[in-house]
Amino acid sequence: MAPATQKALILPVQKGEWVVSEVSVPTPGPKDVLVKIIAAGLNPADWKIQSYGIDWVPYPFIGGSDAAGVVEEVGSEVTNLTKGDRVFYQAWFSIEKSAFQQYGIVPAETAARIPENITFDQAASIPLGLNTVAIGLYNHTPNSKSVDYPAPWEQGGTTRFAGKPAFILGGSSTVGQYAIQLARLSGFSPIITTSSLRHEEFLKSIGATHVIDRTLPPATIQAEVAKLAGDKPIEYVYDSISSAETQQLGYEVLAPGGDLVLVNPEAIPAEIKKASDNKKILNVFADVQAPENRDVVVGIWSHVTELFATGKLVPGRVEVVPNGLAGIPDGLVRLQKEQVSGQKLIAHPQETPVLGYNRFWMSDMLFYTLAAGRLTLDAPLRRFLCGEL
Repeated sequence: MAPATQKALILPVQKGEWVVSEVSVPTPGPKDVLVKIIAAGLNPADWKIQSYGIDWVPYPFIGGSDAAGVVEEVGSEVTNLTKGDRVFYQAWFSIEKSAFQQYGIVPAETAARIPENITFDQAASIPLGLNTVAIGLYNHTPNSKSVDYPAPWEQGGTTRFAGKPAFILGGSSTVGQYAIQLARLSGFSPIITTSSLRHEEFLKSIGATHVIDRTLPPATIQAEVAKLAGDKPIEYVYDSISSAETQQLGYEVLAPGGDLVLVNPEAIPAEIKKASDNKKILNVFADVQAPENRDVVVGIWSHVTELFATGKLVPGRVEVVPNGLAGIPDGLVRLQKEQVSGQKLIAHPQETPVLGYNRFWMSDMLFYTLAAGRLTLDAPLRRFLCGEL
C-alpha cells in the first residue's frame, strides 16, 4: 500500500527555485492507476517553465513529463493494468500527474506495460519524445495539428511512403530519434538526418540512412540533402530542433506541397514563403490531455509494448543523474546550457536523500500562494497546501 506522503520536487512560484518537499500521495480515480515512480525523464520544457516563468501551469508546480514505475493501486474501472505491473507513460503538468515525485496517477488507457527487454530507465526516456512525433504524424482528428499520415499499425501505414525520402533535423535528440524510427516504420527511404557525427553509428542503427554534420552551413546541408535524395522531392521534413535557423533550412529543403512539422512556434521569415508553394507547416504540441489527441495517444499506447518488445522501436541512450529528485535541478541546468547530446537524463525519485524538512519554506510558499489568489484552485492543490505538512 502506498504511503500517505511522498517527496516531490516543487517549484513554489514563478521563476522560483526547485525545492524537495513532502506532499500528499494522490488517490487514483476509477479510470486511473497510481504508479510508484522508479524513473523520471528530464526535458527542456522543465527548465523553460522555471526560467521563463510560464504562467499557464499551476503553482506550486511539479514538473516531469516522462515516467516509469510499478502500479501500486488500480481504479475500479481499469481493465488493462493490474497491481504490480511495470508501466511507462507520459506524465502531465499537475500536482497529481507529474513525474518529479515518488508517486503519480495516470489514466490507464495512456499507460502501457514495459516489455521485459526494456529497463525502467530506458522506459522513462520514451513517452514524451514518442508522443510528440506520433501526434504530429498520425492524428486523424479533424483540425488537429497533424499531417494525418496512416500509422504503421493501420492499413497502408507501412507502404504508402515506400521509396520516398524524409529529412529529419536534429536526429540525435529524443524527438529526432523517434522521428527517424517512425519514418522507417512508415516506409520512408532514404532517411536523411542532421546531427553531430559522433552519433552517426547509433542513428544509422535505428533507421537513418545518411547523417549530415549539423555544423555545416545551411546551404551546404541543403545541397547535400538534394544530392542524397537524387531526383526525388523531399515531401516530408520533421524539425525536432525548430530553431529559427533549422526551420528556415527545413522549409527550403521541402518540396512544394510537402509537410514540415515543427516542435516550436513557427519562425520562418515571411519573405521566403510563397503561397504558390503550398507547403504545409504544422507546430505540434504533445498534449496528451487534449481531447483532439486522445485517439492517437490511446492508439500508439495500445501498440507500444509490442513495438519495443519486438525491436521495431528501440529506446535511446540514457544517463542517470545522482541523488534522485534532488539531482534534477543540476540536470536541468545542463540541458539549458546544451551540455547533453544524444542521450536522455533520468532521475530516480525513490533514491532521493532524506532531507531536513523546511517548514519555513512551506510557510513562505503558502503566503505567496494565498497572495496570488491561488486558494481557489482545485482540491489536490488545497490538500497540498493545507494537508499533511
